[in-house]
Amino acid sequence: MLTEKRHEVILQLLKEKNSVSVTEIKEMTGGSDSTIRRDLTALDKEGKLSKVFGGAVAVEPAYTVTELSVAQKQKVNQTEKRQIARYAAHLIKKDDFIYLDAGTTTGYMIDYLTEKNVTFVTNAVDHAKRLAIEGFKVILIGGELKGTTEAVIGSQAAISLQKYHFTIGFFGTNGISKRYGYTTPDNNESVIKKTALEHCHKR
Repeated sequence: MLTEKRHEVILQLLKEKNSVSVTEIKEMTGGSDSTIRRDLTALDKEGKLSKVFGGAVAVEPAYTVTELSVAQKQKVNQTEKRQIARYAAHLIKKDDFIYLDAGTTTGYMIDYLTEKNVTFVTNAVDHAKRLAIEGFKVILIGGELKGTTEAVIGSQAAISLQKYHFTIGFFGTNGISKRYGYTTPDNNESVIKKTALEHCHKR
């Protein structure tokens, strides 16, 4: 397949899925690993995608404050989220004091937890409920409940986090930008994430 055609295929896949792996591109184009990586490098330099380990992600759209509900987010990139969640869950060690942020990927982590002798602090109502049912010690911080993400936010939540010092933290994010790093459209949620991050030994 010609270079231009491969590039068209790659960009179309990203338009449909937002992320694509080298393996998927190989299957669609018949190109080799090295050829596909050169394609991704070229398209990255042109600003048409962002090259990441093992593949590429779509360039972020114009900034928006619109946010999907938890139910909607659960339908997006499920396979990738579960892969991340499985890996993250295995980072948890005995006696860890853990901050578990609201989010669908962090929620999937609960399915893969194996170490029971740990304590969780979370701002996610559903996470707290599921952890408690599974027999974990869990602390749900207080504050204002945000309907769309089912996360506890606000000044009271931020204040309550300041008394904790976590051995490790796991965080949800709405996007990843080369320029701005991890992003969220809600300033109230960003304050909670920032406060928790500052109190984590590892994250």
